[in-house]
Amino acid sequence: MTSVDSLFSLKVKVAVVTGAIGLLGRQHCGALATAGANVVVADLDHDSCRTFATELTSSTHNKALGVCVDITKPDSVRRLRDETLREYRSIDILVNNAAINDMFENPGSALELSKFENYPLDLWQRSLDVNVTGTFLCSQIIGTEMARAGSGSIINIASTYGIVAPDQSIYRRPDGTQTFFKSAAYPVTKGAVISLTTFLAAYWGRSGVRVNALSPGGVENSQDEYFIGNYSARTPLGRMARTTDYRGAIVFLASDASAYMTGANLVVDGGWTAW
Repeated sequence: MTSVDSLFSLKVKVAVVTGAIGLLGRQHCGALATAGANVVVADLDHDSCRTFATELTSSTHNKALGVCVDITKPDSVRRLRDETLREYRSIDILVNNAAINDMFENPGSALELSKFENYPLDLWQRSLDVNVTGTFLCSQIIGTEMARAGSGSIINIASTYGIVAPDQSIYRRPDGTQTFFKSAAYPVTKGAVISLTTFLAAYWGRSGVRVNALSPGGVENSQDEYFIGNYSARTPLGRMARTTDYRGAIVFLASDASAYMTGANLVVDGGWTAW
């Protein structure tokens, strides 16, 4: 009988993680490496990728590789695939984690610019390019290699906001003033990621490639106290997520523990979407 521990083992597996230098990207890499995988740390900053890959190798004793990639450019994604194959000869896991969220350079104009009526087209397009097209390109270029090999697990990082609409009230100060509005760009792109997940699961199922989404809730990361309080009060578990709260889910979706799971959206949100 197969042991439970062996089901979750990623020993000798090769995992590519995009957006690997970000807050959760580092956690995804660490979780996969701890489970035994050789991790490819992929992000825009080459030096940061190499440095973090060295840290992973030192802490887990599994070989990690740092690769610079711009997921919106097909040639860059192909280089990521080719460098990974040269180093490891195979790709077993792809975590499409890279994404952008709304950032306004001038906080004074954030409230007006974030209103749907005023939201800038260039910010909308940028979100589509990174969050949707980037996920598409990585899945197409790296997933095709998995399908050729006859196995693989693709994990698309979505969001609770790809399932339900943003609650604009959590961005409201105690005095009732609104700091900014959550725009349509992030929810729309994350909804598209979930839809792409189901498409690919059906398309590549017979090729042995499983494709699932992970929808995390909000992570506490030095936000204003009023926001943390608003978010926590809106969540059945009464808190925002810790950065480590998604490590188990990533390993589960990457490993044989989820061998009969594809086309699913694993929601890990403290109950946010339960009410």
